[in-house]
Amino acid sequence: MSAESLAAPALVPEAGSVTEAEERISVATQWQLMWWRFRRHKLALVAAAVVVVLYVLVAFADFFAYADPEASEAQRSLIAPQPIYFQYPDGGFGPHVLGMSGKRDPNTFKRVYEPDPSVKIPIQFFAHGFEYKLLGLIPTDVHLLGVANGKPEEALFLLGTDVQGRDQWSRLMYGTRISMLIGLLSVGISLALGVLLGGVSGYFGGLTDVVIQRVIEILRSIPLIPLWMGLAAAVPKDWDITRVFFIMTIILALFSWTELARVVRGRFLALREEDFVTAAELVGCSRMRIIFRHMVPSFLSHIIAATTLALPGIIIFETSLSFLGLGMRPPAISWGVMLQQATNVQTAAVSPWLLYPAIPVILAILSFNFLGDGLRDAADPYGG
Repeated sequence: MSAESLAAPALVPEAGSVTEAEERISVATQWQLMWWRFRRHKLALVAAAVVVVLYVLVAFADFFAYADPEASEAQRSLIAPQPIYFQYPDGGFGPHVLGMSGKRDPNTFKRVYEPDPSVKIPIQFFAHGFEYKLLGLIPTDVHLLGVANGKPEEALFLLGTDVQGRDQWSRLMYGTRISMLIGLLSVGISLALGVLLGGVSGYFGGLTDVVIQRVIEILRSIPLIPLWMGLAAAVPKDWDITRVFFIMTIILALFSWTELARVVRGRFLALREEDFVTAAELVGCSRMRIIFRHMVPSFLSHIIAATTLALPGIIIFETSLSFLGLGMRPPAISWGVMLQQATNVQTAAVSPWLLYPAIPVILAILSFNFLGDGLRDAADPYGG
């Protein structure tokens, strides 16, 4: 017998043997399997990073905003964005912007601004500026950016200024906080309502199910735009930003929980006949414990994916309402409120930087959609 014939059987794996990867998968938890599948979705990973960055801006908007978002000056109206330069003409290196010189346009008699190459304003990191409370607790005046000499409100305009001379970059930071928080809080409330009422409806059935489903149908039949027009007219003009923010969050949540509730109800109708639910009932578990301790965790991954996909809808709805003047309104700062100034076609053509708040809106919507797609695929780690 040749040496080749003796070595050949060694290349054939024995029956019942498993590879290291298969053994690793067999002992992995559900969350590990979800993570391994999610990280294969490269676009979802990028979207998750973008979402994290947006919520970092939400938490530290005051730190990233170098100017007071309410500081206005008519003389600084509609200044174009300033580019940042790093190389000085004399060979030096350092971030700086050019000074702006204003003059009167002889044709329109409007004040226009042009960069002045003879004036170079150095940019400092972790500079002092207007005072605020970090995370609402720690008093400080340190900001990410600032200017070496003078106030940043008078010298630094990274995204230009609006009609009232307010800094667009700083307002965009605060607008990101309002718009993203409304979406997050509204979805959080609707998640709690959807899981609770949908779970009760599917598990108990009978009259409880009928009542909850009829309430859902009534809420879904109400036209939202006329409703918001009536609510906008009913909200007192002297209400502060906090009250308007609270009311918008509650109303958006009350009209967005219905779809999730129906999904949860459908899953509960199938799960309540499973053996583990019957076993929990036999050992004397309360009904609320069965719902939240045994049934909800069995498809928690699907709820997370559905919630992530619901966030962009809330954000775009709030932005649209504020843009139409039916949601947040000045002096509140949100993406929709900032875009109101671009409703005039002529203004948008002359000062296109007023449309910049649309960029984070598009970025947030796409990121949440891609993240939701990745989570939805990861929710079924045994799929193809």
